[in-house]
Amino acid sequence: MDLNEADRLLDPAPMMIETGVERCPSGALHVAARTDMLGCTGKMFEWWFQSAPDTGRYAWWHPHDHVSSEWMEWSPGRHIGSTHVVKESLNGGEVHDLQIHFIEPEEILGAEAWAAAQASGAASVAICATLGTGPEPLRDDKGRPANGKMVHLGRDNEFGLVLRSSFWLGGGVPAPPEVLEAMIPEQLGIDLMFHAHTEFKYLSHILPALYAAEAEPETAAIPW
Repeated sequence: MDLNEADRLLDPAPMMIETGVERCPSGALHVAARTDMLGCTGKMFEWWFQSAPDTGRYAWWHPHDHVSSEWMEWSPGRHIGSTHVVKESLNGGEVHDLQIHFIEPEEILGAEAWAAAQASGAASVAICATLGTGPEPLRDDKGRPANGKMVHLGRDNEFGLVLRSSFWLGGGVPAPPEVLEAMIPEQLGIDLMFHAHTEFKYLSHILPALYAAEAEPETAAIPW
């Protein structure tokens, strides 16, 4: 599934690749990871990004791989338009410098498709971003990091949040397929797949309690 087919993620029906890595005709590497976040909701998931987790909370998110977290252009309660500047490893390997600039879901998923999925209940949250790698990432004509794209698409069900994470490494980069293939090895995609599933499984264990304590304490159930 190449970047221009991203709206296919909005269909809840099982896909050929829910978790895996595939090379796209464009040369970009599509990395998919599905995570069932039991007891979570799309509202909780979006709040987590809007809360701009600092380095301490970033380590809660993934105790092994997450190293540091800073935010640029962030305003309280809104992640879109901000840039998350992080250091993290993938599956315990090399530490990478990353920039994650959050954008409106319509830019990747399409306005009509995204609105229809929300209205039907096929999707409850979409966290979308442009990606930059290294201390000096590629930039698009708006000055945003432009080494790839990312979508975290969530759907609420009776068990919690069904999360589909997709990354297009090299997605949107104006380079020939053979150049992107040489620059972006499949192993990087495998490590990212493992990392993404793991970090959101960790997050699912703490997110309901954090959300209840900080966002809507009146909704917290009494377990006695």
